[in-house]
Amino acid sequence: MRPTQAPFPATRLRRPRATAALRDLVQENRLSVKDLIWPVFVVEGEGQRQPIDSLPGVERLSIDYLVDAAAEAAALGIPVICVFPYTDPALKTQNCREAWNPDNLSNRAVRAIKASVPEIAVMTDIALDPYNINGHDGIVEDGMILNDPTVDALVKMALAQAEAGADILGPSDMMDGRIGAMRAALEENGHSNVNILSYSAKYASCFYGPFRDAVGASGALKGDKKTYQMNPANTDEALRLVQRDLSEGADMVMVKPGMPYLDVCARVKQAFGAPTFAYQVSGEYAMIQAAAENGWIDGDAAMLESLLAFKRAGCDGILTYFAPRVARLLQN
Repeated sequence: MRPTQAPFPATRLRRPRATAALRDLVQENRLSVKDLIWPVFVVEGEGQRQPIDSLPGVERLSIDYLVDAAAEAAALGIPVICVFPYTDPALKTQNCREAWNPDNLSNRAVRAIKASVPEIAVMTDIALDPYNINGHDGIVEDGMILNDPTVDALVKMALAQAEAGADILGPSDMMDGRIGAMRAALEENGHSNVNILSYSAKYASCFYGPFRDAVGASGALKGDKKTYQMNPANTDEALRLVQRDLSEGADMVMVKPGMPYLDVCARVKQAFGAPTFAYQVSGEYAMIQAAAENGWIDGDAAMLESLLAFKRAGCDGILTYFAPRVARLLQN
């Protein structure tokens, strides 16, 4: 039990707020550039910069420009860059075989980054939606998303990414049993040092729309993802999922989306003490950007406040499209 505070006026809780120096001295949580993971989108070709209308300020980059972005991130002190591919629709199939092609766009991007900017860690996405003609994270048969055949495909995808040089694998598919299967395959194939940051509590959220535009999945998606992504009403289920993934070999866990689920972030960190991350998803980013562009809020202040909220909730790091902008502000 905490000791009882002296009554007013012996206790004046405004005293430590009186000056900037005092406020800084007693600040409980701090945001650092080392907390940031920068999600980036890669597209085929050379010299390509494709603006994404629903993500103002974010572009799809060809590999040459992506390598430049990785070098910029490293110079800013951002420790991790996370690669998401915009796959040619002609390569999308029912069985998603492009997902584990050693020379697919994502794997070529990983190799290029690691060759040019070896000091930055590269994270990848493991889910079938960029390669699936149906737009789903798993293999679809007769309208059903099949769990076990999807896990087999995801294991092949994980091995291809590890062999390309990925430092962190990010399974975002929400299939049952995929973490254990991936960890076993990584160990058996000489990739014991590759980390798994599992999207353990990924909700069936409406905040993903701009991301689906960015990777070209919006038009392909048939139906919704509610049979495998989580019900936004549930939090106890999130703890069960995190416990399962940690027991199967996940090194780190993630809650997605971020700000609408800060309570889940806090519960996960308090319950397990494991490295816990949140994804400030495309819809969250787009809302802040749109409000700022309309002059309704101070964009930089809202950005920093939103990210500090993740730290306050117990997160060890945040995936955010704001990463380079935040890093520049923190440097200054």
